[in-house]
Amino acid sequence: MSLLDRLNEDMKTAMKAKDKERLSVIRMVKAAIKNLEIEKRTSLTEEEVISVVVKELKQKEESIAEFKKAGRDEVVTKLEAEALILKEYLPEPLSEEEILAIIDKAIEEVDAKGPSDMGKVMGKVIPETKGKADGKLVNELVRKRLI
Repeated sequence: MSLLDRLNEDMKTAMKAKDKERLSVIRMVKAAIKNLEIEKRTSLTEEEVISVVVKELKQKEESIAEFKKAGRDEVVTKLEAEALILKEYLPEPLSEEEILAIIDKAIEEVDAKGPSDMGKVMGKVIPETKGKADGKLVNELVRKRLI
């Protein structure tokens, strides 16, 4: 079952269960997907749908940080609950060891010698870790491997 189909099924279930929070999050994601489809004038691939969910999650996490600074705990609680719902739709995250294995393979493939080859390595690693690992963590691990 594709992620979009799963979102549609979960939306129906949330409607029947009167789960307003889950329904709201699913509708938000579906709207973002639809907007991107309209922008691209074509249906999205599974990877593009996942990237939309990742983008929405990243926005929630940034908002959580801002509201924590402002001391708005009630909003933080709501946003954290929404972030948990979004995480359910992402693939299982990669462990640090799995990320390092991907990085080592990429370094070998591009014959990277040092930090100047970081762009080449990241170009190979990012497509394999997209939606499965935090970009900042991947960047740090690649940087450590190339030093």
